[in-house]
Amino acid sequence: MHSKNKIVSLEEAVRIRKEWKAAGEKVVFTNGCFDIVHLGHVDYLEQARLKGSKMILGLNTDASVKRLKGEERPINNEYARARLLAAFEFIDMVILFGDDTPLDLISTLLPDVLVKGADYTIDNIVGAKEVMENGGSVETITLVEGFSTSSIIEKIRQHGL
Repeated sequence: MHSKNKIVSLEEAVRIRKEWKAAGEKVVFTNGCFDIVHLGHVDYLEQARLKGSKMILGLNTDASVKRLKGEERPINNEYARARLLAAFEFIDMVILFGDDTPLDLISTLLPDVLVKGADYTIDNIVGAKEVMENGGSVETITLVEGFSTSSIIEKIRQHGL
């Protein structure tokens, strides 16, 4: 499948999610900005995918990244970020969302497993209540130390690159 075909609208995602559910697939959902993809992201996403048989990635739009991270972000636009992430074999679907949180996506798609980094606790993971009320689980993944988009940007600035 071409990576472009993995980037879908919410309407298309709902249709695909129903097909996956009917086929008995265990669907994992995670989300983020993924502005400059690095080892920490890849490790996290691979581990998340191991929690199920299909993975949906909710990706913040440029406008929502700006609101969350500041005017100088994102470095890479939403299309570039979506294409890059969709190219990973362990990501089955990418959906852009413009809200500050993915609550609407999660409430609509109701994944079997909701995953976030271990820097979150279940009580502060958006959508956790909705997923658990639907019989799903919420899990956290330990992040790779020393990797963050912010630290990469700062390192580039320090070196005048």
